[in-house]
Formats: sequence, C-alpha cells, structure tokens
Amino acid sequence: MIEQAHLPASQKKPFRRYKREQAWLSRQILYPVTTFYTLYSIVMFYAASRSKHPYVAIAFYVVALPIWTYLEYLAHRFILHGTFRKSKHSWKVYKTLANKFLDPLHWEHHKRPFDGLHINGELHNLAPVFAVSAALSFIFPIYTVPMLVAGIWQFYCVEEWVHHSVHYYNLRDPYFRYMKKHHFYHHTSNGMTRGFGLTSGIWDRVVGTAFSEAVRERLYGRRHPPPVKQTERSIPQT
Repeated sequence: MIEQAHLPASQKKPFRRYKREQAWLSRQILYPVTTFYTLYSIVMFYAASRSKHPYVAIAFYVVALPIWTYLEYLAHRFILHGTFRKSKHSWKVYKTLANKFLDPLHWEHHKRPFDGLHINGELHNLAPVFAVSAALSFIFPIYTVPMLVAGIWQFYCVEEWVHHSVHYYNLRDPYFRYMKKHHFYHHTSNGMTRGFGLTSGIWDRVVGTAFSEAVRERLYGRRHPPPVKQTERSIPQT
C-alpha cells in the first residue's frame, strides 16, 4: 500500500482498518462543504419561490447538472492534471501563485489514493471562486443564473461524495461499479492521461480522451449482441 510504504512494518495497519480511518477523515472535510452549499441552495430556492417564475428557477437549477459534468471534466483535465511552471519574470505573479497552489493540488491524491486528506477539497479551497461566481450571478434575475450557479455548486458536492464513495466503499449498483473501475484505472500510470470524467464518461467520448476499446473491454467486459432467435422454417406443402 503506497500510503504506508514509508512506515516500518511494526507501524503498518491492516488495509481495511487504514481505509476506514481515512474514510472518516475524508468525511470530516466533506461535512462542512456539503452543509454550506446545501444551505445556499435552500436559501436560493426560498428566494426564487417568492419570485414570479418559480418553475423557471427549478429549470435553471436542473440544467446545472449537465453543465457541471462538463466543468468537472475541464477542471480535472486542465487544472488538477495541469502543469503550472514558475515564471522567470517576477511580474507574472499569477504563474507563481498557480505553481504554488495548483501544481501539487491533485498529484498528492494520485500518489496516495486512499489518503483521506487528499480525497476532497476543503471549504476554503474554492471559497473565492464561489464568492465571485455567486456575486456575479446576481446581475441576472434571481430565478435564472443565480439558481444555475447554486445548482452547479450543489452538484459539485454530489460529485465530491461520489469520489469519496468510489475510493472507500463497494456498492452493488452497476453504475457505481462502472465508475469505480473507470476511476481506478485512471489512477494507473497508463490511465492517468485519459478518463477525466468521474460521474460521467460522456465528455471523454466527445473530446477524445476516453479509454481505448481494448481497455474498456478489459474493464467492463465485451458487449455481446443479443442472440438472434431462430425462426421456424416453413415446410412447403406438397
């Protein structure tokens, strides 16, 4: 196990116990994140329900789901897996900040995939992004873009719980098992440059970063066409 490789044998814990402890740590990070964004959604729903277009507000909230899946793909591929080199020019402060805060952001998770401190982001990590996006959304009517933004942040919470569950739990649901196989292959050296979608592989297929057909067959099994029913041959009458 990578996380305990540096420890002497006497200090290594059984994997099940270690994973249970790390799952507990990960949940402590997730609870405040979930509470904050869920409360924000509740407040927004209450405010939108008092507007003249409550059903439009619900529609904007629901539309946030497919938008979030694309944002998840973009963030995972270009930010979490991005390389931000420090600039030689002191005036390029943004590159220095990106190198300091974004460069090590996700690689620690790939090095120690069961480390509870690197499974999910903490509340303060994306607080500036939330503050800016929420504030700008109020340029538009409350039942439109503000609801869309609230939905995006709520679905971000859902994705964080899915990521947590994929690493620590074994559910029998077929789609969950698909996500687990898909994501764990992404953690391998052969798979980490593809398969960036966690909750959905649609954008990988659209953009061209899906796993190869051979890999998909190995992970999910070959999809056989349904057997063709043999029709009874008619006996010609003599």
